[in-house]
Amino acid sequence: MARNYEMDMTQGPLLSKIVRFSLPVVLMGLLQFLYSAADMIVAGKFAGSEALAAVGSTGSLINLIVALFLGISVGVSVAVAQHFGAREYDAVGKTVHTAILVALVGGAALGAFGFFMSRAFLVWMGSPADVIDQAALYMRIYFIGLPMLMLYNFGASVLRAVGDTKRPLYFLIIASVVHIALNLLLVIRFHMGVAGVALATVVSQALSAALVVNCLMRTPGPCRLELKKLALDWGKLGEMMHIGLPAGVQSSLFSVSNVLIQSSINSFGSIAMAGNSAAANLENFIYISMNSVSQSALTFVSQNVGARRYERIGASVRYCNALVFAVGALTGAVLILLRTGLLSLYNADPEVISYGSVRLLIIAPTYFICGFMEVYTGGLRGMGRSVTPMLVSIFGACVLRILWLATVFRIFQTTASIYISYPVSWLITMLVQMLCFNAVKKKITRQPQERGQEEAAIGR
Repeated sequence: MARNYEMDMTQGPLLSKIVRFSLPVVLMGLLQFLYSAADMIVAGKFAGSEALAAVGSTGSLINLIVALFLGISVGVSVAVAQHFGAREYDAVGKTVHTAILVALVGGAALGAFGFFMSRAFLVWMGSPADVIDQAALYMRIYFIGLPMLMLYNFGASVLRAVGDTKRPLYFLIIASVVHIALNLLLVIRFHMGVAGVALATVVSQALSAALVVNCLMRTPGPCRLELKKLALDWGKLGEMMHIGLPAGVQSSLFSVSNVLIQSSINSFGSIAMAGNSAAANLENFIYISMNSVSQSALTFVSQNVGARRYERIGASVRYCNALVFAVGALTGAVLILLRTGLLSLYNADPEVISYGSVRLLIIAPTYFICGFMEVYTGGLRGMGRSVTPMLVSIFGACVLRILWLATVFRIFQTTASIYISYPVSWLITMLVQMLCFNAVKKKITRQPQERGQEEAAIGR
C-alpha cells in the first residue's frame, strides 16, 4: 500500500492520529446516512407518507438479516490490523483474499434468502396493508444488490485496518452523488416510487464496490488483491470469525429488539410509522458519527495489541470517548433545536412531525451514552474479546428492551414509553462494558510483566 495512505498507530501522538483517522470515517458514515436519508426524503416528498413508511420501516428488518455478515467485516478489520501491527505481512495477504471471497459468496447467499423471505418477515412484523406491498418491493430490490454491499464493506474494512480511511471516503463520495442523482431521476422523472429508490441504492452500492476492489487490486504491499489468489484460508477465516461472528450475533440481537420495537410502533398506524422512521433516520446522523469513532478505538487497539504496545490501549479508548461525547452532544443538540424543519424534509404532515418529535426529544440528548458503549465494545474486540461484549449486549440491549415492552409499554401504551427503553438499556450496557474493558486491559497488560519476571527468575 502506498505509504501516504498507511498509518502506524503504534508510535507517535495518539490524539492527532485518532482525529486524522476518525474524520474520514465520520464523513463516510455521514455519506452512508445520506444514502438512506435520500431514499426516505425522496420517497416521502414525491411518493407519499405510505412510501416513506414502507422504506423507513424496513431498516430494522434489513439490519437483522445482514448484521451477521457485516459483523464478520469487523473481524476482518481486527485480524488485518493485528497482523499489520505485528508486521506479519504474509498473514495480512491471506486474510484479505479470504475476506473478499467470503464477502462474495456470503453476500450472494444472504441476498437470495432476503429476496425470497422479505414479505414473510414483513407479515410477521405486522406491517399495515397500505404499506406492506411497497415495503416488500423495496426489500427485494435491495437484496439483489447485497453482494455489492458486502464487497464494499469488507474491502473498506481492510483499508481502514492499515490506516487508509481516505480512499474509501473518496469512493463513497462518488457513489453518493450517483445515488442522489438516480433517486431524483427514477422517482421524479420516471415515477418509479419505492422501486426507483431501491434501484438507485443498488446501482450506487455496485459502483462503490467496484471502486474499492479496483483500489485493492492496484495497491502495492500486503493488502494487494489478486483474483487468482482468492482462496479460503481456514486459519484466517477462524481469526475473522473469532471476532466477527460474536460481533455479528450482537448486531443481530440489537436488530431483534429493534424489530420488536418497530412492531410495537406499527400498532399505532402508518402515520406513526412515518414519523418514527423520519426521526430514526435523523438519529442515524448521530449514531454514524459516533460509531465511526468507535471504529477508531477498535483499529488503534488492534494495531497496538499486535505490536504489544499495551500501554497505548487505555489512552486510545479515553481519547475516543472524549470525541464521542463531543460529537454526540453537539449533533444531539442540533437535532433537537432544528427538529421541526428537519422532520418536514421527510414529510410535511403535522402528525408525522409530531410523532417524530417525540422520539427525537427522548433519544437525541442521550445518544452519547450509546457512543460510550460502542467505544468500549470496540476496545474489547481490539483486544481479541468479542464474546464478552456480545453477551453483555444480549442482556442489555435485547433482553432488557423485550422485558420493557412486556411490562412498561403494556402499562403506558404510548410511543414515548417505547423510546425511553433506549437510553435505559444503553446506560446499563455501557457500565457493564466499561467494567469488562478495564478488567481485560488489566489482564493483558499484566501478562508481559509476569513473563518478564519469570524470565528474570530463570536467569538468576
